[in-house]
Amino acid sequence: MSELNEQLKTAIEADDAQNQFLTFLVQGQKLALEILRIKEIIEFGQITVVPMMQQCISGVINLRGSVVPVVDLSSRFGQGKAVINRRTCIVILESQMDEKTQVVGFLVDEVNAVVEMGAEAVTPPPQFGSGIKTDFLRGIGKVDEEFVMVLNVEKLLDFQIMTEIQEREKEQAAGTQKDQAEATASQV
Repeated sequence: MSELNEQLKTAIEADDAQNQFLTFLVQGQKLALEILRIKEIIEFGQITVVPMMQQCISGVINLRGSVVPVVDLSSRFGQGKAVINRRTCIVILESQMDEKTQVVGFLVDEVNAVVEMGAEAVTPPPQFGSGIKTDFLRGIGKVDEEFVMVLNVEKLLDFQIMTEIQEREKEQAAGTQKDQAEATASQV
């Protein structure tokens, strides 16, 4: 972990940092975030569950005296809760929300490396087949003949946007309630 944090620090100090991204895995998908947004990478540790939080928010951690919410990216993408293993870690980043800086952690399965992708290497996100709602993507890049999905942090942290799976579940629940109400009414 300390080697990755050193690599991260060196990349941020570089002149071409705007073309550098941290890559990581979530449910086998290779994802990336701009290196300039990332503060550090920490090992998975104790997360305090907060009652009544959205399902994709695992809870909060204490990061040197600050309370930092942790978003489970697997759950946010509608792919179920992350399975914790020895490579699971939390990527700490900064985001501008409502005109103030918010520090947030993203729970990821495994961190890969810092890679360079020029602006020409990142194209608009695909409209189908990525397994991730395209609102959550800023684009798709190519690194060493492999595609990497570049995340849109602000959209990921906009909890008004629901994943398609959550929308379907809500529709199905409403349909089931309607069917039950109709069945009860027909029995009366």
